[in-house]
Amino acid sequence: MWTRRGFLLGTASLALVAIAADPAVAAAELPGFPAAVTPYRSGYRNWAGEITADGLWACAPADPGQVTDVVNWAWRHGWTVRARGSAHGWSPLTVTPGTASGAPVLLVDTAPRLTGLALESTGPAAVRAGTGVTLEALLAFLEQRGLGVTAAPAPGDLTLGGALAVDAHGTAVPADGETRLPGHTYGSLSNLVLSLTAVVWHEGSGAYVLRTFHRDEADCAALLTHLGRSLVVEVVLRVGANSNLRCVSRTDIPAAELFAAPGGGSGGRTFASFLDAAGRVETIWFAFTEFPWLKVWSVAPTRPLTSRRVSSPYNYPFSDNIPGPVADLVGRILSEGAWYLAPLLGKAQSDAAALGLVATLSADIWGPSKNTLLYVRPTTLRVTANGYTVLTGRAQVQRVIAEFTTFYRERLAAYAALGRFPVNGTVEIRATGLDHPSDSGSPGAHAPLLSALRPVDGHPEWDTAVWFNVLTLPGTPYAEAFFRELEQFLLGTYAGGYALTRAEWSKGWAYTETAGWRDAEVIRTAVPASYGDAVWQAAVGTLDRLDPHGVFGNAFLDGLLRP
Repeated sequence: MWTRRGFLLGTASLALVAIAADPAVAAAELPGFPAAVTPYRSGYRNWAGEITADGLWACAPADPGQVTDVVNWAWRHGWTVRARGSAHGWSPLTVTPGTASGAPVLLVDTAPRLTGLALESTGPAAVRAGTGVTLEALLAFLEQRGLGVTAAPAPGDLTLGGALAVDAHGTAVPADGETRLPGHTYGSLSNLVLSLTAVVWHEGSGAYVLRTFHRDEADCAALLTHLGRSLVVEVVLRVGANSNLRCVSRTDIPAAELFAAPGGGSGGRTFASFLDAAGRVETIWFAFTEFPWLKVWSVAPTRPLTSRRVSSPYNYPFSDNIPGPVADLVGRILSEGAWYLAPLLGKAQSDAAALGLVATLSADIWGPSKNTLLYVRPTTLRVTANGYTVLTGRAQVQRVIAEFTTFYRERLAAYAALGRFPVNGTVEIRATGLDHPSDSGSPGAHAPLLSALRPVDGHPEWDTAVWFNVLTLPGTPYAEAFFRELEQFLLGTYAGGYALTRAEWSKGWAYTETAGWRDAEVIRTAVPASYGDAVWQAAVGTLDRLDPHGVFGNAFLDGLLRP
């Protein structure tokens, strides 16, 4: 019988386990492996468990020099190297589906030892960080020194290197009347990089070496968001003064009002209205329900009278620890194939959020930024997710949201009428600014070439990115076909008129009727076109030149980033 405990244990089983290797076996299978680095056997599991590989060789170098030794060994022996942090991602950027046990793929675990942190300067402030450090550890280090970032992804377990590889972001644009603080950006974390140190090919040495790239160097632009096609071991980030943030949650505004078309007489409580007032908004809309969970962050130097002070992150335990009714429904859906229970699951999740906010006194919280920005633990429900961003003008944000949510609602209803329930999770909507290189405060800085938040040449009026994610349980029937319809709608509707769609690298995209990351037209044409040929070729050419032997490639990346 499927129980809540059984479900949670099943989720926990996705954790990565390192298995010590017999030295004789390691010597036989990895001849000449660097003596100072200990290899071990390890499985790979991505966030939702959809991409798995067992019995791969892995190692955890102690310092960047050992990383270089390992990479040179891999090059000489015809192996590829895949950097692994927390494996909190969905797309096949690290390991591809079907990677066999014993494949010549070496996982380099960054999280155990490449975690150094040091304040590089104080005026303006910068921090030097190993790429294996988690975002939670980085933000805690900064907070202790009165420093922080404007926005960050919700999961604190992400490694910095993984976050930078895929231009990870939070949710923030300037509120009406708000001025950007020095050392801050409304774009991705990649836009805060001042310099980075990567393992790259050096023709003169005939080997891979460590090289530091500064933000004003053209090659750095390709490495700021490299998708796993390089290996960055250390970065220096620009940071600024920390802010206290208030986060108010609401579940009383219907989706019809929150996502209403502009000028539709909705009463004014729209996503855009909250964006104008506070600049930091997220909505979590449970499938087949009408009242989304709305979060609004605002800068508040002192604690508002109604706010509860929080001194640590993860303040929504009802979300991070799956409530009994939700776990029971998930168990039935998965064990019995009862996909028709999606509407009940949506209601159970919505009810759990509404009741949990009250029961835990977390509907109005306040504290240093880290404590309200980080709110997702690894114990939360493991779901698969698609991901896109729509770049548009600030005045068009509500229009874009209204168009997307109307299409989503119509298609979900049409599927349900056929007895099909492709979504049993949520729609998540956020908004950010773009990666303007001047935000880094580094003279001559280049914008990240492959960041989804890279400004679009010829469209300075597109100053805002709206992020859409739709989440569902892995294996849900018709999910890929449904996601394909959403993707085709986004690519067709926002193709350059008043907005432009780009894929969110870490999530699901390029859908066929049956699988993600398989649509050749999207991979080979639509995704590169969303950056423009000159930008795309510059990124691909640089990454290939810095790794001409393809040590940092895999089958998926080789097809996406073809020279």
